[in-house]
Amino acid sequence: MEIYAYLCVRFSQQKSFIRIFSSRKRVRYCMNYDELLDRIDIFPDPFAVCELRGRCDLGLGQDTGATLHYILSGRGEIVLPGRSDIPVQKGSLILIPGMHRHTLRSVGETTHPTPDCRPAELQLRRLLKTQPGTEAKAQVTALCAHVRVGLRGADDIIDLIRTPLSETIHDGQALAPVLRALLQELSAPGLGSRAMIRALLTQCMIELLRRQFKRQGAGVGWMSVLQDPALWASLRVMLDDPGAPHTVESLAALSGMSRSSFAQRFGDVLGHGPIELLRDLRVQRAGVLLRQSDLPIKSIAHQVGFSSRTAFSRTFERSTGVSPTEFRNGCGGSLPDDV
Repeated sequence: MEIYAYLCVRFSQQKSFIRIFSSRKRVRYCMNYDELLDRIDIFPDPFAVCELRGRCDLGLGQDTGATLHYILSGRGEIVLPGRSDIPVQKGSLILIPGMHRHTLRSVGETTHPTPDCRPAELQLRRLLKTQPGTEAKAQVTALCAHVRVGLRGADDIIDLIRTPLSETIHDGQALAPVLRALLQELSAPGLGSRAMIRALLTQCMIELLRRQFKRQGAGVGWMSVLQDPALWASLRVMLDDPGAPHTVESLAALSGMSRSSFAQRFGDVLGHGPIELLRDLRVQRAGVLLRQSDLPIKSIAHQVGFSSRTAFSRTFERSTGVSPTEFRNGCGGSLPDDV
């Protein structure tokens, strides 16, 4: 029987769950976020330590995957074109979705001294930017990592995030010792330090997500879908093969719903339509192919589901701010050189 549904999200101190109600039939479906956090697999891959001395900006490129920044010292902001700046300070955790060009900015405030990091001994890049004419110590220090999140055999569900997530761990809070532990591993690396850093960053990602859950953060509506079997069926095929000729009708059929019911339910949970998400997934997959292969742009366009290079280039540039050729050549999307 077809169900016309809408979603209401309710939070309590003990559990967070989703209820689905129908005009024909009342159905209760509970999703325990605690179980979800226990079941997802988080794979952080630290790649750089950023240091900004004085008042200056450090461009962090336009990566094809999600990037986590943990601010270890200082105060500043993350600047993203077309979005409000994100204030950051010691203890800030910021997750930037893939294909978002962004810049780390230091406001130049004097901070408490931090240990000198030794990233080279951990196979990490060291990215340094200094205000001209200053010999000051780094006012902003950040540990940067690529992040993947897996569930039910899919290792790319973090691609569903479309807006940056930001939280701050303050001194005195439960995870404050994680920051000190990271600084210890970065400044005095030894046996197992890289493994320890990955484990500590996993704790940070769990804390970021559960804080978003607790206050109904706008950026984690996509997580609600992961325990909805009907919507998950359509999402999984889009994640696995965004270049296939998907339509709202074909995705609705996979979910066992009519076109209108599926579109309504999808929009209620995710805040946008399925074709919008499919477009973003196609652009992201194209970005990976542009960076990691030498396939002609026309071939990439067809592989990710576009009928022509022209249509693909127009959509790609509107989404990323650069053309496919510019993106492949690193225009606006590459990290600075190591020091």
